[in-house]
Amino acid sequence: MSDNVRIVPDTSIIISGKLVELLEKGELGQCEIVFPVAVIDELQAQASKGREIGFRGLEKLKKIREVAEMKGCIIRFSGERPTLEDIKLARSGRIDAIIRDIAKNEQAILYTSDYVQALVAEAEGIPVKYIEAYERKSRLSFEEYFTHDTLSLHLKSGVPPMAKRGRPGNFMLVKVRDEPCTEDEVNNVIHEIVETARMSEEGSIELVRNHAMVIQLGEYRIAIAKPPFSDGLEVTIVRPIVKLTLEDYRLSKKLMERLKSKAEGILIAGPPGSGKTTFASSLAEFFSSQGKIVKTLESPRDLQVGPEVTQYGPLEGDFEKTAELLLLVRPDYTIFDEIRKSKDFQVFADMRLAGVGMVGVVHASDPVDAIQRFIGRLELGMIPNVIDTVIFLKDGEIKKIYELNLVVKVPSGMTSLDLARPVIEVRDFETGKLEYEIYTYGEENIIVPVSEVEKYLKDSMKSIEEKLIERFRLYDPNAEVEVISPSKAIVRVDKSVLPKIIGRKGETINKIEHELGISIDLMPSIPKQYKEIEYEYVETSKVIEFVVPSQYSGAKINVYVGRDYLSTVTVGKNGRIRFLKNSEHGRKIIRALEEEADIKLYIED
Repeated sequence: MSDNVRIVPDTSIIISGKLVELLEKGELGQCEIVFPVAVIDELQAQASKGREIGFRGLEKLKKIREVAEMKGCIIRFSGERPTLEDIKLARSGRIDAIIRDIAKNEQAILYTSDYVQALVAEAEGIPVKYIEAYERKSRLSFEEYFTHDTLSLHLKSGVPPMAKRGRPGNFMLVKVRDEPCTEDEVNNVIHEIVETARMSEEGSIELVRNHAMVIQLGEYRIAIAKPPFSDGLEVTIVRPIVKLTLEDYRLSKKLMERLKSKAEGILIAGPPGSGKTTFASSLAEFFSSQGKIVKTLESPRDLQVGPEVTQYGPLEGDFEKTAELLLLVRPDYTIFDEIRKSKDFQVFADMRLAGVGMVGVVHASDPVDAIQRFIGRLELGMIPNVIDTVIFLKDGEIKKIYELNLVVKVPSGMTSLDLARPVIEVRDFETGKLEYEIYTYGEENIIVPVSEVEKYLKDSMKSIEEKLIERFRLYDPNAEVEVISPSKAIVRVDKSVLPKIIGRKGETINKIEHELGISIDLMPSIPKQYKEIEYEYVETSKVIEFVVPSQYSGAKINVYVGRDYLSTVTVGKNGRIRFLKNSEHGRKIIRALEEEADIKLYIED
């Protein structure tokens, strides 16, 4: 280029470092460089927000000035500072328009690495020089550290590169090399990743915050952290090492049938690195193969799925807006990868209640913890309508599957029917065993492990039984105790001691009940000298008759339902014992026959 040429650089060519390269190579000669004030202000604003792009731009600007002075170039600034409105509209191209206006007024050549900026300048008749910011590489520098079994790579300034190698649940953290990473080395890796993400069709910048960034680059999920957010420059690069189908998990026939026909509110839970995302990808591919329309909600978008499954991020930074769009698209299933915030749980619930099959992925150290994360965010009674199946993974394997149902019942451990309430039953899917109950007690929502309740009841009832046996065998050495619940028991003793135990106006038995804190039903026991006799029964419209051998006519017969004494009756002529159906004893006998309970007749031997 001849000397005395005037150029106006925009933000993109400064940040890319291409202007410095041109100056160092002498390709610009002794030119005049006119920096728009808007460029300086934009870089300062980015740096003030802690964004790496701003710091890099200001460093490059400093370098440009040093090299330009060495090369004999003239540097000056032009234009006015952008207004607040200009800054707000920067993403809409307002700052770029200001830069083009300065190039036009200065009759200069616009230098840019922004292809859109170059096209617009050409359309406006402004001389422009477009220089591609980044030369695409077939292999990124960090990929040399990845082997076939590398799960993740961890780079931090001042620390040797570390890598997790193995498989989920069985990996080792190893040093990649002994020499620590320098700050420049980590910065170069960050710059390479960011530029490749901007240029590559497989790259996307998923999250940008002050001093932090998350990027999805092909199969790599990359998290970048910088001071003061972190104590040093750090890059964490994670990738899946396997892609599985649902058949690889060797699911039971029962679960496969549920996934095909019934399960539409699925929660995939597990600790970090347990294989949740891999299983979610397999499930998405399975639903797609079943002829279902499948979409995903992800940030970052790292599910390994086929092109027929569309992956959505948060629309304008909000999953709620994405959900509004998805409801118009009408997918059969939506995979929500990584439900974190309260708003995410609400979006998941709203879409499920709208009739969309939902699969959610949550971090949890226990399958019940995954359910508990919905408690407080949704009304308790709605949870089984939102989640019907919980699949818990650990070390890349399915360890537990729960199904949820809402019933109205007396919770385990409670006895009074007045305590009946809506209860969410959490059952083991394969065995049907009840493992947890979730219900409201007072103003609190609680999760109760049924096994612990049963153990407590068993221990408590055993202790009550021992106390009752000790007490009542003072009256009858053969006393039998049956504890129905911690608040009720049946005690069977010889008929002869019943009056003594009951006492005058029931004073004695009432005192025992008060001391032991339990309600006691006294029953006469079956004496050892009793002999059971055979019978047949005949039922008419009004009467139930027991027919015994005629030799027992006129004898006293004791009637028991199971082990409970019912009545003592006299056998009539021809060995018949008659009960009217509408009598108290008749109704008890009819109920016993309907319930197929044992009715036994005894005679004193």
